[in-house]
Amino acid sequence: MSERHIDILIDEVVLGLAEDADVARLEAMAADDPRIAARLEQARARFAPLDDTADEMPLPDGFWDRLDRRLEEAAPAEVMADDNFRDMDSDTVSNVVDLSALRGQAARWRVSALGSIAAALIMAVMLVWGLLSPQEPAVVAVLLNDRGEAIALVEGMPDNTTRVTLLETQNVPRDQVMQVWTKPEDDGPPVSLGLLDTGRSRTLTIEGLPAPSARQLYEITSEPAGGSPTNLPTGPILGKGLAKEPVI
Repeated sequence: MSERHIDILIDEVVLGLAEDADVARLEAMAADDPRIAARLEQARARFAPLDDTADEMPLPDGFWDRLDRRLEEAAPAEVMADDNFRDMDSDTVSNVVDLSALRGQAARWRVSALGSIAAALIMAVMLVWGLLSPQEPAVVAVLLNDRGEAIALVEGMPDNTTRVTLLETQNVPRDQVMQVWTKPEDDGPPVSLGLLDTGRSRTLTIEGLPAPSARQLYEITSEPAGGSPTNLPTGPILGKGLAKEPVI
């Protein structure tokens, strides 16, 4: 598969649009190739706002049963439109329910529903387009553990939005949480960018810092639940690295 086809497949899998066979194929590719695994985590982080802003809306109880009954009640409408209808005798015709009013209401309902669906689709397309066209990072840092293994990819945006993509699961105790830090100035103190309280990749936002620059230090530490009590790193360092400007 070409790189573009892989990116499309990743987005379809994350959005839930892919077939089961494609999902299984991508999972197998990600297990064999850390680069694809990292791209999959980046896509999940990119589309995370969709999950964060959309509440699950279950159907009302008995919805499908009521729909089935409505469809069964509307079945005589087919008889009204049948060519053999005109051949019925008057007694039979008198027993046929006139559903013209119901059909008129259904037509108005369909127009209204289609208009609402179209508006919702337009909003969804606009949101997905914005998510698929993120701003380019100002700096990128690969965080390494004490064994020299890459454990996370950090992308620092010009607006100080920081996208953290975990490359492997960290064994953090249940009463601990991962906290992301950076040093905007070499001789200044570390500044917290936020918590990875779910133990998964995440996009963090902080205000008041200068735009990220090359050689800026990033690190992830293990801290008590709720974050460092001193506002400075206190726990063991899970991974750290210096930022570089990406070649565009």
